[in-house]
Amino acid sequence: MNRRPTRLAALMAAALAAAVLAGCSSDKPEPVRFDDPKASASRDAGATRQAKASGSRMPTGPRADFTTESTLEDGTKIGVTTLRGKKSGFTGKVWVWAPKQYFDPKYAHSGFPVLIALPGGPGYPNNYWMGTDLKLESSIAKWSRQGKSLPFVVVMPVLNPDDKFYYDGSDIPGQPRMGTWMTEDIPDFVKANFRTFDSRDGWAFMGSSSGGFVGLKSVLKRPDRFRAVIASGPDTVPDSPLWRGHEKERLANDPGRLARRLIARGGPEVDIAFQVGTAEKGQANLEAFMKEYGKGPVKTRLNVIPGGTHSARSYVPGMGDGPIQWISKHMKAPIPAA
Repeated sequence: MNRRPTRLAALMAAALAAAVLAGCSSDKPEPVRFDDPKASASRDAGATRQAKASGSRMPTGPRADFTTESTLEDGTKIGVTTLRGKKSGFTGKVWVWAPKQYFDPKYAHSGFPVLIALPGGPGYPNNYWMGTDLKLESSIAKWSRQGKSLPFVVVMPVLNPDDKFYYDGSDIPGQPRMGTWMTEDIPDFVKANFRTFDSRDGWAFMGSSSGGFVGLKSVLKRPDRFRAVIASGPDTVPDSPLWRGHEKERLANDPGRLARRLIARGGPEVDIAFQVGTAEKGQANLEAFMKEYGKGPVKTRLNVIPGGTHSARSYVPGMGDGPIQWISKHMKAPIPAA
């Protein structure tokens, strides 16, 4: 699949999203906390045993300093911080949102599933999912109330280290180690600051366009850490110009080859929910990928969005028509106190 037209559309979508964000009101930079000191102080032996039995993982620290990016209608906040990745050496912004259930005392000792949300376009210096206009977080809040979705903690890191190239969410030789940033530094950061699960069944990606590619590739490359991905309008091959001269490494990050190896070794199972709109190109490519690799432990489904375009504004409503339910059924849910 030729990735260039797709990425041009992604750049246009990103520009539109940035323009909308510029016109939106947001909170002044003020501190925001995602932990509850009272809940932390009340962890008795019984609560600790319950947490261990459910596979929950309490925050390990050190805690990051978050400031408020914006506030949703239900009062929950999107926070932002700067992360200095210990393993990748890359420094970038990360936005986070936790649903209301996360602050409910009956879930104070339970882990929550994590959804790493990646944008299309350059994904730098911002991740457009952190804006309230695309309604990703408010939609997940609504779907979780309706029983369609798990109450995910949504994590939104920057996708690329600059706006000049696409780095394919990979450790391209001689370049910033964006694969390590995405699959190691980001999960370590989340575990330090949030109640999560030990199991890979508590970890998933969601992404559009180039972000969909990175989510797809990451799940297939690290199925030991991630269970599922919702990949909307994604590319299915790594084609950053920075791979030139590094064909071996490029092929090691090719989703098709990664899927083939996963099938050959018999697992673990991963769940890939593709989305594509009828007003964009790419459906035939995704159907071909599913036919070739959607077998054995690689479980796939395709949601075709009538009239949908190559844009986040089509993909978020589309998620509610099947993809979010599908991955939620395969992932760990928070467990209320007994």
